[in-house]
Amino acid sequence: MKHCIFAPVAIKTTSHVDVERMCHAVLIQLMEVTAATDSFASTTTTTSTTSQHRPNSILRVQQQQQHCDDSTTTTTTTSSSPVPLVLALANAGKRVFEPQRVISDYHADNILRFASPSNAFIKTYAEDSDTGIGVCGWILTIICWLLVLVTMPFSFFICFKVVQEYERAVIFRLGRLLSGGAKGPGIFFILPCIETYTKVDLRTGVFDIPPQEVLTKDSVTVSVDAVVYFRVSNATVSVANVENAHHSTRLLAQTTLRNILGTKDLHEILGDRETISGSMQAAALDEATESWGIKVERVEIKDVRLPVQLQRAMAAEAEASREARAKVIAAEGEFKASTALKEASMVIAQSPAALQLRYLQTLSTISAEKNSTIIFPLPIDFLSQFMR
Repeated sequence: MKHCIFAPVAIKTTSHVDVERMCHAVLIQLMEVTAATDSFASTTTTTSTTSQHRPNSILRVQQQQQHCDDSTTTTTTTSSSPVPLVLALANAGKRVFEPQRVISDYHADNILRFASPSNAFIKTYAEDSDTGIGVCGWILTIICWLLVLVTMPFSFFICFKVVQEYERAVIFRLGRLLSGGAKGPGIFFILPCIETYTKVDLRTGVFDIPPQEVLTKDSVTVSVDAVVYFRVSNATVSVANVENAHHSTRLLAQTTLRNILGTKDLHEILGDRETISGSMQAAALDEATESWGIKVERVEIKDVRLPVQLQRAMAAEAEASREARAKVIAAEGEFKASTALKEASMVIAQSPAALQLRYLQTLSTISAEKNSTIIFPLPIDFLSQFMR
C-alpha cells in the first residue's frame, strides 16, 4: 500500500494574495494525496469513474488558483467530496498558518459553515484576515501582559475600571472593536497601552432646539423652539457608527422641525402641537436615529413666536371680534328688556290696583333719595274727575 506524505511548510506572509495562493496550494496537494489514495483503493473494484473525475477536479482547482492570482476577491471551489476535503483543508491551514496567526480556528469554522453535501463554498481569507490583529498585535498584547504581570499589584489600579449602573464601556483594542459588546455595569479589565474605552451614559437626556425661523404653508414667518428627550439604546452602535451621536441628533431635530412645520398652516401650528410633536418623533427622528443607537422618546414644542406686525393685526382682529360680540349682547339685552316692559305695561293697564301700587313704589323711591324738596304729583283719583 502506498503512503503519500503531505509536509506543509510554514511560510511567513501577511498579504491577502499570498494567503489565497497558499490556500490553493494546500488544496492542490490535498487533492493529489486524495487522488493517489483513491487510485490505490480503486484497483480492486472499479477505476473508470474516479479516474475520469479526479483530473477534472484538479484541473478546476488549478484554474481557480490562476484566477486568484489576478484578483483578491472571494473565491469558491467545487469538489466531488466536499466535506472531507474541507476538513482536511481547515486542519492543514491551521497547521501551516497558525504560527503567523493568519488562519485561525474562526476561519476554519467559516469554511465548514459554507460547506454543503452538493457544493462546497470555500470562503477565502481576504476578508476574514482583516478581523485579526496581526503579528504585531499579538506581540504588543504579549508585551502588555508581561508588563501587567511584572508590575503587579500596582497594575491592577490601571487595568481594572468601574462603570456605574447607568453606564456602559465600549472597548477598542489596537483600534478594533473588542468582541462581546459593551461592558458593564460593574468592574471590567483592560490592557494598558493597547486598549482604550469610551463610557456611554444610558440615562435619558434632554436638549433644547434653538428658535427656528420657519415659513409656514400660508406664507407666515414664525419662530419655533422645542425640546427633545432621548436616550442611548445601543452603546456600541452609538460609538462605532457615528462620530457624535448627541450632536448629530440635535442637528437632525432642527432640520426635522423646519421641514415638518413648513408643511403646516399657522392655525395648525398653534392648535395641533401634540400632533406635530408625535409626527416628529415617530416618522422622522426615531427612524433616522435607530442606526445611531439613539432612541427618541419625546418631542415637545415649547413656544411659537409671531412677528410684531402679525401680532398687532391678530390683536386688532381679536379686539374687533370682542367689540362685535359685546354689541350683539347689548342689543339682545335691550330687546329682552323692551319685551318685558311691554308685557308689564299690558298687565298694569288691565289692573287699576297695579297702577296704584306702581305709584306708591315710585313715591317710596323718590323719598329714599337725598333731596330736600320733594314734589308730589296730584292723585290720580282727583285728576280723573276733571278728565270726565
